[in-house]
Amino acid sequence: MGMPVSVHVRADDVDRADVALAVQNVFGHLRRADRVFSTWRPDSDLMRLRRGEIGTADAHPWMSDVIDLAIEAEDVTEGRLSAWYERGGGRRLFDPTGIVKGWAVQGAARYLQVVPRIAFCVNAGGDLAVGSGPDLALVPTLPREWLVGVEDPDDRRRIAATVPLSEGGLATSGNAARGPHIVDPRTGELLERRGSVTVIGPELVWADIWATALFVDPAGGRAAMARSHPAYRSLVL
Repeated sequence: MGMPVSVHVRADDVDRADVALAVQNVFGHLRRADRVFSTWRPDSDLMRLRRGEIGTADAHPWMSDVIDLAIEAEDVTEGRLSAWYERGGGRRLFDPTGIVKGWAVQGAARYLQVVPRIAFCVNAGGDLAVGSGPDLALVPTLPREWLVGVEDPDDRRRIAATVPLSEGGLATSGNAARGPHIVDPRTGELLERRGSVTVIGPELVWADIWATALFVDPAGGRAAMARSHPAYRSLVL
């Protein structure tokens, strides 16, 4: 979807064939997700579904998975994130843009999780999936932890905080990079305020969901996150 994605791998030998194959599969997985969910490609399953050319059952099976995730996300965030929006005449359109990136990157990272003796970080536009493969302890000199810089939303040249991360996901939501683009689904209003919210936790998909929900409503979102996903923490700037 036009987003820069990078894969970083630490290994006893980064030129190993299994490492190269896993990285290739990561990008292949993300390209498939683009073909299914892109709002920029008229031939994507999502756009064909919107135009009524296919039904959900005719789309890639990932479509049903993401619809189920979107329903769950709207429920647990108590309406602070929604993948449906009104388009006049009472018609609702499905737009999973706010959740599909974290979901797709987390799925792609599974190709790296099975590669032995590596630590990895997949970076998709600043949202990260971090982890390691089996038997990493056999290479005790290999660093497992990544030090992640969180940019200052008021001055993107400056790092406002650093977060050590060796397993899980980190996602940031705000208007600094793209300008106002986040809508409060409870009111339909575009949020034009400054600042950002970064969420860190066991899975990127939920870190991504909660980062958006907390930007929509920092106080209420944080309370909802504590109730349903207590292993996640936030940094509000």
